Amino acid sequence: MKRAVRAVYPGSFDPITNGHIYIAERAAAIFDEVQVSILVNPQKRSMFSVDERHMMAHEALSYLPNVTVDHFEGLLIDYMRQQRSRVIIRGLRAMSDFEYEFQMALMNRQLAPEIETFFIVTDPKYSYLSSSAIRDIFQFGGTVQDMVPPGVFRRMRERFPRHTGT
Repeated sequence: MKRAVRAVYPGSFDPITNGHIYIAERAAAIFDEVQVSILVNPQKRSMFSVDERHMMAHEALSYLPNVTVDHFEGLLIDYMRQQRSRVIIRGLRAMSDFEYEFQMALMNRQLAPEIETFFIVTDPKYSYLSSSAIRDIFQFGGTVQDMVPPGVFRRMRERFPRHTGT
C-alpha cells in the first residue's frame, strides 16, 4: 500500500510572490500533497497579518488541487511532526540562499533525522524576487504588479493607496 507524501513549504509569505507560486507549483507536481505553511513570528513586523497572508496564499494557489495553506508558530520541526510530514520544501534563488538553507537543513536534520529537506531552484525570472524587496519597492512607489499575484497587488494598493506600485 502506497502512502501519500505530504510536503510542507514553510515561509513568511509577507506577501506571497510569483516566485513562491512557482516553487509551490513545482512541489505540487512532485508530491501528493503540499502544505504552504505560514510562519507566525511575533518578533517580526509584517506588512500583512497572518490571516491576510493565509487568505492571499489560499487565493493565489487555489487552482492547485493538492495544495493547502496553513500557519504555525514555533519550531518547524515540531510543526512537521504535528502534521506527520517528513518533507520540507525550500526554494533557492541564488548561492546565498543555498548557504543559509543548507545550514538550516543540517540543523533540522540534527533535531529530526527522519525529516528531509528538498531544495527547488526557482526559474531565473524570479531569482531576484523576495517578499522584503517587494514591500520596499512598493512602499517607495515602485512597480510590483508583475511580481505578485493579482489579489496580492490589489490588497497592497488597498493597504497603501498613495503608493500605487504600478
